[in-house]
Amino acid sequence: MIACLGRIVHDSDAESKLDDDVSTIFNSLNLQGSIENGDVSGIASKDFGGLYSVKPLYLIRPSGAEDISRVVKAAAGTPHLTVAARGNGHSINGQAMADGGYVIDMRSTGENHFNLLTVNGSPCIDVSGGALWEDVLRRCVSRFGLAPRSWTDYLSLTVGGTLSNAGVSGQAFRYGPQTSNVTELEVVTGKGDITVCSETQNPELFFGALGGLGQFGIITRARVKLQPAPDMVRWIRVVYAEFEEFTRDAEFLVSQKEDESFDYVEGFVFCNNDDPVNGWPSVQLNPDQEFNPAHLPQTAGPVLYCLELAVHYRNSDQPSTVDMAVSRLVGGLGFVDGLISQVDVSYMGFLLRVKRAEQDAKANGVWDNPHPWLNLFVSKSDIVEFDRTVFKKMVKNGIGGPMLIYPLLRSKWDSRTSVALPEGEIFYIVALLRFAPKGPSVEKKVAENREIVKWCIKEGLDFKLYLPHYRAKEDWKRHFGNQWTRLEKRKANFDPMSILAPGQRIFKRTNQ
Repeated sequence: MIACLGRIVHDSDAESKLDDDVSTIFNSLNLQGSIENGDVSGIASKDFGGLYSVKPLYLIRPSGAEDISRVVKAAAGTPHLTVAARGNGHSINGQAMADGGYVIDMRSTGENHFNLLTVNGSPCIDVSGGALWEDVLRRCVSRFGLAPRSWTDYLSLTVGGTLSNAGVSGQAFRYGPQTSNVTELEVVTGKGDITVCSETQNPELFFGALGGLGQFGIITRARVKLQPAPDMVRWIRVVYAEFEEFTRDAEFLVSQKEDESFDYVEGFVFCNNDDPVNGWPSVQLNPDQEFNPAHLPQTAGPVLYCLELAVHYRNSDQPSTVDMAVSRLVGGLGFVDGLISQVDVSYMGFLLRVKRAEQDAKANGVWDNPHPWLNLFVSKSDIVEFDRTVFKKMVKNGIGGPMLIYPLLRSKWDSRTSVALPEGEIFYIVALLRFAPKGPSVEKKVAENREIVKWCIKEGLDFKLYLPHYRAKEDWKRHFGNQWTRLEKRKANFDPMSILAPGQRIFKRTNQ
């Protein structure tokens, strides 16, 4: 089999033999799933970012962990092949690609696990690493009236994919990221071992895989914490003209006890103009309402700020009770009088709100455009300077997509995971979610992102890239800081030949 793999890779006439080669490799690996030539399916050569394209040798749709193990072991038997796990393809910079290697389509395993169980008196669900979060949501709510505690804004992402990064949304201030809400994983390591791990069983692999960017193993099953799902959500947006007032209220809300704050806290920056994407029209939740700029103070600058909030409730709750709870919470905030928008939606509808935006973008042909996104974690100590330079100057005219910013609490994150974070208890996630037409504008947006990162480094800001992308090892060392040595040890232990996740460009494939 190994000789056959080598022949396929190096034979200049391999293209003429591809059908035979696929059959040969399939039989050699004894796969229960399927395999196809990397040229046949375009999904493995591109991702949501639309910035990179590389051709894999094969796309493999495994039936389960055993197939994945066989593929990894086969790659280990060669001097050069690598393996990338691809969830739903929403990486931005080619992180889920394998140039000339194997790409594993994890979606084929999405139905393998879905088992409700009780652990230490609390409900949990075992789900496949290749399952989409939106499917997990629908099945948990409809079958059990339960739901995971922590989410991402966009739910057409795989469980294994977000757990390999962190998984952040407006619930993370209370429950932590998705990586803080799993109790057990099944992982296929870079050695091809199928290993069950948790805080007490193989803990180094467990915490390494969580936020590990796929470097130590491919997550094939996760045990996710659940809680009772509400029926309805009061969805609220309030507007601020001053950044200091916006951050003061945001930090106050995420620091309160559970029954003294909202169930969801996010925020975004928007332009002080009528731009349909980044301006006033992007704020109102009720389509029958219009943003009235007459309420803004004359001191308002080129950008404004919006807190996006939510209160969960049950169908059995009296409307007056919900109104009173919302009034109490909103009453203490210092937003601009008259600039509040709210609407009641179902819990499922709220969590799937980005799905509707996706459908609209696909209908308009925008969804398939390149997405030169930039995601950062910025320390509270530097967020005012970040606003002053980036929001008020560098992107003050908008970016053609959302500009998110909201605070998170470091104490809700487990320091044993592989995620790199700024110092201090409060830090902000900043997400510049650009949608760029194909052509020169893409390179311009990418250059703008690089300028922002270069400025952060030059000014000594305490920041980390979220969904990080670097090309040089020195940049990765700076990113992980004092965690770099731990990362190297975990890599040597669980993927000593650096077979996994080559698209991250952290470690180079070896033949040891």
